[in-house]
Amino acid sequence: MTTTPFGRMVTAMVTPMHDDGTLDLDGAQKLASYLVDRGNDGLVVNGTTGESATTTDEENVDLVRAVVEAVGDRARITAGVGTNDTAHSVAAARNLAAAGAHAALIVTPYYNKPPQAGIVEHFRAVAGATDLPAMAYDIPGRTGMALTSDTIRALADVPNIAALKDAKGDLAAGVQLMAETGLAWYSGDDALNLPWLALGATGMVSTVGNVDAARLAALIAAVDAGDLAKARTLNDELAPLIAAVMNVTQGCIQAKAALHLLGVIDSDFCRLPLLPAPEDHRALLRDTLTNLGLL
Repeated sequence: MTTTPFGRMVTAMVTPMHDDGTLDLDGAQKLASYLVDRGNDGLVVNGTTGESATTTDEENVDLVRAVVEAVGDRARITAGVGTNDTAHSVAAARNLAAAGAHAALIVTPYYNKPPQAGIVEHFRAVAGATDLPAMAYDIPGRTGMALTSDTIRALADVPNIAALKDAKGDLAAGVQLMAETGLAWYSGDDALNLPWLALGATGMVSTVGNVDAARLAALIAAVDAGDLAKARTLNDELAPLIAAVMNVTQGCIQAKAALHLLGVIDSDFCRLPLLPAPEDHRALLRDTLTNLGLL
């Protein structure tokens, strides 16, 4: 599988925690190895799925160091550095680069609702804080602000910004922007992984990759080989898992519950305001994992 500065089969890794809510760094190293062994050539650490909203700057540094130590010679480690405070994000980017991250993920500033010109300058400042390749993250459902096509064109001219993670789902605009900008395009929505790959996306940044990276890696390989029939079969197999992880509650909650059921992590603790999966959601996961031959 051809790689990029970020990898192609990239999982947005959950952050393992103990039952008391403290960081489980040994568990993070075990999980990172598990994921890379199953086909990931990249991991995102400290992203949304990693509960970045409730981890501290110090914990983020410790987590990046631990994951780089465990798998940094086998996979590209991208650190989430984005907040809605540009100065904070700049400091985070520098600290996580010093901790060994290979790349940075920068989310659109949320809550503030800045003008598009302010968004561009935010990305310029954060991407310019280090020499790391950076991936811009467009997820208006969480940030309240979509990146316009003109903003994405402007970001493509910002040094270090080499990719875009698309969780907006505008396939028509994405095709045009991929051709115009040369940015490496990543599916940020597991339900759209196959459509994005078929249209020329570089890869995916997946929550479901925590649970079944092997099938997702096979999906990329099938599209690369031009075997659309195999890709559709794999996508059909993955569809119930995508629904079970992403459609019943927050994806992080279900991904942790699935990994706990699989015995990969010792606890499915999530920090408030997130809660561990209730039993009916766990039962859905148990059935789905069993049907897929994972459990």
